[in-house]
Amino acid sequence: MTIAPPPAVPTSTEPLDVAALVRAASADDHRAAETRGFITALMGGELSLADYTRYLAQLAWVYEALEERGARPGDPAVFDPELARMAAIDADLSALGASDWRDAHAPLPETAEYAAHLRAVADDDVRYLAHHYTRYLGDLSGGQAIASLVARHYGATPEQLGFYRFDVADGGVVRYKRGYREAMNALALRPEEVDMLVAEVRTSFRMNSAIFEALDA
Repeated sequence: MTIAPPPAVPTSTEPLDVAALVRAASADDHRAAETRGFITALMGGELSLADYTRYLAQLAWVYEALEERGARPGDPAVFDPELARMAAIDADLSALGASDWRDAHAPLPETAEYAAHLRAVADDDVRYLAHHYTRYLGDLSGGQAIASLVARHYGATPEQLGFYRFDVADGGVVRYKRGYREAMNALALRPEEVDMLVAEVRTSFRMNSAIFEALDA
């Protein structure tokens, strides 16, 4: 499906803050994902740079699927092609000594399931937006803390952490994130589309959690 044009509404109607609604509705799933054992141990300095490399290699399969859709004429502003991470991930893995990551780090079953799901929803703008939001806004937010912790605990170099560096417009990451949320709200989604978006964001967090659990196994 495609995102419908904004419905005609009275100018006095207060627009729905979709971004805030999605964030609140998925808060528990988000918290569950970021507190999985593997992530907690990795961020706590209990693992190794090799474990971080395993983690990033699994993300590579996810981002490859996410970005296969590519930019399309008439895409909403929220689908900014400048957010693409695959080239940075590939460079990071090479700097981490895993230029052969496709052979050395096959997708875990949970990763393969997530990648297949991303390809299945690529033509559905609302459901695709859910994963776009979860991954890229997460990289712009918590991802910045992850980069600092991996550098501190495991001695990762800037050349190994390009995944977390965004060449965003003037104003920096904070302003960019605000603009992303405003672009989500500007889509003026219908109530049933908002429900679908929330449900798919929660699915995205659960699929990420499954990968973290598999890495911990």
